[in-house]
Amino acid sequence: MELLKHLTECNSPSGREDSVRAVIAAQAQKYCDEIYTDTLGNLIARKGSGGKKIVLCAHMDEIGVVVTYRDDKGFLRFAPVGGLDKKNLVNRRVIFPDGVQGVIGIEHDAEKNEISKMYIDTGCAGNVQPGDMACFTGEFCESGSIVISKALDNRAGCYVLLEAMKRLENLSCEAYFVFTVQEEVGLRGAKTACFGIDADYAVAVDVTDTGDTPDCAPMSVSMGSGAAVKVMDRSVICHSEVRNRLISLAAENNIPYQLEIMTEGGTDAGAIHTTGTGVKTGGISIPTRYIHSNSEMADKNDIKAAADLLEKFIVSFS
Repeated sequence: MELLKHLTECNSPSGREDSVRAVIAAQAQKYCDEIYTDTLGNLIARKGSGGKKIVLCAHMDEIGVVVTYRDDKGFLRFAPVGGLDKKNLVNRRVIFPDGVQGVIGIEHDAEKNEISKMYIDTGCAGNVQPGDMACFTGEFCESGSIVISKALDNRAGCYVLLEAMKRLENLSCEAYFVFTVQEEVGLRGAKTACFGIDADYAVAVDVTDTGDTPDCAPMSVSMGSGAAVKVMDRSVICHSEVRNRLISLAAENNIPYQLEIMTEGGTDAGAIHTTGTGVKTGGISIPTRYIHSNSEMADKNDIKAAADLLEKFIVSFS
């Protein structure tokens, strides 16, 4: 899990993916035939040639905040970059690219957890200015089969793509491993990257919520029960051919899996399947608790199952 740890330690909010892209590129170039970065910043690594074009997609960016105002005492007002859980923001720490850290506070008379009533307190350290972005802090730790960290959404998905890529040899299809930008702010990178590839099939790899914690919303996904084959979310109804192929491959290869219907949120699959004249698109998800927090939790066995299933999916076209 050392690579996953390294990926999560990168501070790369939407639109500022440079540091995590450099780490991924250094790994991917060892295993691919071609690698490039497109205009928007997506990293695309191709392996194999001829036959069907298959896109395997995972977003690189993470949620964060952007400074909108700095007062004369050095307190910073901010706006969200991606979807923030407002009720759990107060007292969380953020870190800026220059290493300056701050704590999110809230006005004492605020009646609601409104971002307009919150501020970042850096103790007047550094020279943070409006337009600067910060990520949430949250160190990577392992406890048995469990990993806990900020940014498992979606560095876990990036890790799965890299794991599958390095296993593949002598492909007679074209596999495009696409590490996208700006997913958290509207699935933007996937739309442009996949337009340029004109793929036949695609699978987006991302995290998904679980329904296995006390008093949570009912959902048929549990951490530790295998990779989740996506049926639908708010951005996509997965193509039946892709969904059924994933299910069959999991069953044939004894890969633990479960079915996922996510009623809130979406993934890059939502942008990919309507690109160009359309792409047959599905999803493999990693069950993850406490998404969009600084303590996201996943099971190593589910991550492995996702990588195993993605590898079998690609090979099935070769």
